[in-house]
Amino acid sequence: MSDIFREVDEDIRREQIKKLWDRFGAYILGGAVLIVVIVAGYKFYEYWQESRAEASGDRFVAALKLADQGKHDEADAALAALVADGSGGYPVLAEFRAASEKAKAGDAKAAVTQFDAIAASSSTPALLRDMARLRSATILSDTSTVADLTQRIGDLAATGSPWRHSAREILGLAAWRLNDLAAARKYFSDLVSDEETPPDVKQRAQFMVALIDARQGAPAEPAQPEG
Repeated sequence: MSDIFREVDEDIRREQIKKLWDRFGAYILGGAVLIVVIVAGYKFYEYWQESRAEASGDRFVAALKLADQGKHDEADAALAALVADGSGGYPVLAEFRAASEKAKAGDAKAAVTQFDAIAASSSTPALLRDMARLRSATILSDTSTVADLTQRIGDLAATGSPWRHSAREILGLAAWRLNDLAAARKYFSDLVSDEETPPDVKQRAQFMVALIDARQGAPAEPAQPEG
């Protein structure tokens, strides 16, 4: 008797499943197909993006080789094309290299303009924006005033900034060039006292402090309290 009940129960379930399938089967199949299409589309997009980035990397390396071979016009054209239609991080790298090539060729104005454009672009990562500001300040350090350079990179020289060592050295050298020895001493002394200053930068800063001392004398030691 229990077998009969079990068979009836199974028949009822099969009938219910059949009704559900007849009613919703097309939607289930459609949903499954849609999921497959979405996954396949995403995988294709990932592959397409990776392929474009690899191609941009190859183009960037080719442009660098042209520059190393002295074919500057061809290198500039290749870099400009990569900026226009490259993929991944290569367009901004191409912009950096193009600006550096202009500076190397002696076109300081064009190089500064391009570095400033990189720094002003909201699409440029913050770290690279600061690097572009430092590069333009480096180019201008032989001609600009300390006030102008401070306006450009003064915040990067602040304590805690990851760029403070480069920024302080640029500002210190500009102050030295303009015979602003008090400002120069401050920047170089900050570099000497900063425990995280790279050794080569600290050695240069110590040398500059010694030059400043030779020119105007070492600063007076603070008075010791009596008793």
